[in-house]
Amino acid sequence: MEERMVRLREGMAHVGADAFFSLSPSANAYLAGFRGSTSALVVTHDAAHFLCDFRYTEQAEAQVRGCEVTEVTGALEPHVGERLKALGARQAVFDPTAHTVDQLDRVRGAYGGDCVSNSRLVADLRMIKSRAEIECIRRASRLAEGVLADMTGNLGSGQTEQAVAARIDYEFKLRGAEGASFAPIVLFGPRSSLPHGMPGARTPEKGDVVLIDMGCVLDGYCSDLTRTFTYGTIPGTWFEEIYTITLNAQQAALGAVKPGVGCAEVDAVARAIISDAGYGDQFGHGLGHGVGLEVHEAPRLNRQSDTMLRPGMVVTVEPGIYLPGKGGVRIEDLVVVTEDGCEILTRSSKELEVLIA
Repeated sequence: MEERMVRLREGMAHVGADAFFSLSPSANAYLAGFRGSTSALVVTHDAAHFLCDFRYTEQAEAQVRGCEVTEVTGALEPHVGERLKALGARQAVFDPTAHTVDQLDRVRGAYGGDCVSNSRLVADLRMIKSRAEIECIRRASRLAEGVLADMTGNLGSGQTEQAVAARIDYEFKLRGAEGASFAPIVLFGPRSSLPHGMPGARTPEKGDVVLIDMGCVLDGYCSDLTRTFTYGTIPGTWFEEIYTITLNAQQAALGAVKPGVGCAEVDAVARAIISDAGYGDQFGHGLGHGVGLEVHEAPRLNRQSDTMLRPGMVVTVEPGIYLPGKGGVRIEDLVVVTEDGCEILTRSSKELEVLIA
């Protein structure tokens, strides 16, 4: 935590800010070690103050490092503003992507100083994971892969998408995770063409596509993986075609992940293969995203990104092809950028598997 505060203060100095404030749970976990859902952090160049209410005081005193813990009553935002004012901060920087307009208005109302938005200050720090962080993500991935193997090995014809998603949630917690890193996506048949579809009441039928996108939180860090299967039999040559194209695109993109390569360049590698095969319009999302304390964080692997890959970044690589009315394919791995390429953290097989009906 001390090193992170040093780097934060260097960033504050670079943008000319006297202070930094945050009401973001993930940022406060990263900078202060607090794992609760409601807190505030005020950092100047020579002090760090952590604010919480009675519900979290005992937890904060056990978890928070490098900050003075203060219990407050009522909404946190006015206390943040008052603390900034008392510390004599003339300009305070904050992340606009992690705060609501209402939160900012209430901080400003009690502060009176200049609040300056900067979405990169903490995000850039969090993009580069330490060895300990990578190990947490690795273990979260292993746990999720174990649950996936058990779910697909015993799918059962009478289970709805909702039931399988609920079992995934249950197994995560049963095996020691804090829970799912996002609501599991379980889709059968034509519904697998919905990239982020919500599980429903459909049960698997012979020849259905089975798409499962899932991840868990372990020791505060997230995992994320997607695999696509078929149930009982392959639905047709159309499916084998898009599965092969998606897998080829993913493997090519994985080969392109290395330091100094732009995130947009990696996206372009996968996108070109899918587009050249005639399915460019059916791959409408970005290739991937960063994973850490949040399941979706910087950097983004998409056409708009201006970020260059650096060692220690952990990202997903997840191309997909989605055919409305028929079904879809997505294959997703977690990878960490190394000094000369990348390490694939996800170990689950990507060979086309037909689940037993």
